[in-house]
Amino acid sequence: MKKLIYAGLFTSFIAFQANAAGYYVKNIEVSGLERVEKTTVLSYLNLRKNTNVSQEDLDSAFKNLYNTGLFSDIDFDISSKNVLKINVKENPIIGQRAFDGNDKISDKVLEGEVQLGPRSIYDKAKVQQDVQRILDVYRKTGRYSVTVEPKIIEHDENRVDLIYEIDEGKAATIDKINFLGNTHYSSADLQETISSKESRWYRFFSSADEYDAEKLDYDKEMLRRFYTSRGYADFSVPSAIAELSEDNKSFILTFTLEEGPRYKIGDINITSEIPGVDTKRLYKDLEVSKGDWYNAEEIEKSVAEMTDTLGKKGFAFVDVEPELDRNTADNIVNLNFIVHESERIFVNRINITGNSRTLDEVIRREFRLEEGDAFNISKLRDSRRNIENLNYFSKVDMQTNVVSDNKADIDVNVEEKSTGYFNIGVGYSTTNGFLVRAGVTETNFRGRGQEASINAGISQRNKDYSVSFTEPYFLGRRLSAGIDLFLEDQDYEDEASYDTRTIGGRTRFGWRYTDRFFHYARYNLSKNDIKNVKDEASEFVKAEEGSAVTSSVGETFVYDRRDSSFNPKEGYYLSLGHDISGLGGDTKYNRVDAKVYKYYTLADYYTFKFFATGGYIDGYGGKKVRMSDRYYLGGSNLRGFEFAGIGARDRRTGDSLGGNWMVYGGAELIFPIGLDELGVKGRLFYDVGTLGKPDHFDEDKIAYSSRLRQSIGFGFDWISPMGKIDLDFGYPISKEPYDEKEVFRLNFGTSL
Repeated sequence: MKKLIYAGLFTSFIAFQANAAGYYVKNIEVSGLERVEKTTVLSYLNLRKNTNVSQEDLDSAFKNLYNTGLFSDIDFDISSKNVLKINVKENPIIGQRAFDGNDKISDKVLEGEVQLGPRSIYDKAKVQQDVQRILDVYRKTGRYSVTVEPKIIEHDENRVDLIYEIDEGKAATIDKINFLGNTHYSSADLQETISSKESRWYRFFSSADEYDAEKLDYDKEMLRRFYTSRGYADFSVPSAIAELSEDNKSFILTFTLEEGPRYKIGDINITSEIPGVDTKRLYKDLEVSKGDWYNAEEIEKSVAEMTDTLGKKGFAFVDVEPELDRNTADNIVNLNFIVHESERIFVNRINITGNSRTLDEVIRREFRLEEGDAFNISKLRDSRRNIENLNYFSKVDMQTNVVSDNKADIDVNVEEKSTGYFNIGVGYSTTNGFLVRAGVTETNFRGRGQEASINAGISQRNKDYSVSFTEPYFLGRRLSAGIDLFLEDQDYEDEASYDTRTIGGRTRFGWRYTDRFFHYARYNLSKNDIKNVKDEASEFVKAEEGSAVTSSVGETFVYDRRDSSFNPKEGYYLSLGHDISGLGGDTKYNRVDAKVYKYYTLADYYTFKFFATGGYIDGYGGKKVRMSDRYYLGGSNLRGFEFAGIGARDRRTGDSLGGNWMVYGGAELIFPIGLDELGVKGRLFYDVGTLGKPDHFDEDKIAYSSRLRQSIGFGFDWISPMGKIDLDFGYPISKEPYDEKEVFRLNFGTSL
């Protein structure tokens, strides 16, 4: 295009060089026009007839005319009769504009990026600008090998169709993720924390290993949250670099970390700059205590709770600001929460964009602010975290825009990601033998935030099928509700000479009182068949052959203070459940179950796990507890013994009869063995437990001892490309002669 400009200027210069100071133009003629009016051309020239013009005037006129984008060629000439002749060639008009080859990005998205559209004037420079915009859109999604070739199809009347031929190429993957400066946590631990993953063959159902520049910033935030919730108040990520390979097909990510020291919380004070605030009442809202490890998330929750309390007391415009006083010599951080007045701003509108699938209400109900509320930065941070925790979006961008002296809009832009999962698994375990599992789960069903799943599993000893549906916001409240349907066939021929089939369903509800305290309720209706009883089976097994219907209600309270539900290193977990059967049906029993887990990490790598579980079930109304409802120990619970390997047994047949109560506990030490990069960790364990007597106990016919069984051993956890593999070697150190041992135990599976 520049050549045309220079050619036009050169023509003008030749025609008028003899009259550089000025030339008289008597008339102006324009030729070559098809659609453009002559008056339009004259309006851009800024030249008048019967006037003298200079070379500068002509140069300016030429530039003005060319910059309109209406013409692909322009020529100035002057005749001997002082007539300025302008010959033009019009740019064609675009008839249709289309995109071809774009499977990953929709036409709608691309149409919003390009400038030229139908009925626009075709301009080569603008076409190239649009090509660059399309390339930028694809590169934001990690596709750096994309090519875009603009093609035109000419038609009559100087019209063309414009087609962008797109070769999307493959998304650039992440070959390697490096962490520099991490001394307290391994690279494997940190890779579990971030959303970007190294490319592996088994991730063909996932986009986690595809590079996304915006996801890099999100990963930095995830690392900051990880460290600052574990005591590292000074943590920072000075740099996060993505290096593109020469073939534009892959990246190497390098995060440079500054961990800093690990702090414990010292003194905690609350002070107020606002008269009338009772700071003593606010201490009840603290989620942190002296002696705890510093935890930024718990501090933010404390700020939110105090802000809510002050709002209920009539202090709408307040900020609670945590001030840190670090004692680097003792690695202690003292906290001072300062209450002060905030700017008097109200929330005007909450605008949500980018959610083409997810309904607005699913996002809005996660806000701790509503339109008309007093603006509060703490509640805004909580709202953003709640939306991110939905796990429906790869990006959540939240901006505040002041629209008047005392009102502000909150603009939320989200980028949706896939929320459906297909899993298929094959594996082997010493308990169930070879197994195959498959299932489909959608965590944002119909864009309403609902979860639906269908699962099936088949092994040598077990077949199970289930369908589940969960509504996380039942009746417009923070109350989850769900329903499950299930069918399970279980082979107990080796342990007790019978098989079982259970078919039924349950409804369930869940309340979240706080971020740590949960309450679940359920109703269960099922039919259990004890069948295929062997002729030589125990008389106690034969006595229960047949069907029984169970109708039960139950509830469970959970208090979870773990730092992570996936890979806990600190904190504890408590649960207490109660079920009662007898609301119709054939069984009548009371059941109570309890669990306690405690985690403690020494020197940042050696994690101690202490656990204790117990349960008690008892029949009432003249009903005894059926074998299918009793407790069994061995295998995964009480390693070193076979499944149902301890407890009461028929003296004649050796069939396991289970027990009416159970106690099981122990301790583990989980530690690195130099294979963190491969996801392998070692563990040492000590297990102890026992079972109570079953119903119909007859000492002459049943062998039983309440003596504690104990075992020790070692094992390995491997997060392998094929899934999680557990390998244990257990050795009983306290047992009865009739107990069944299992020194080696392997659980192996895959989930792709």
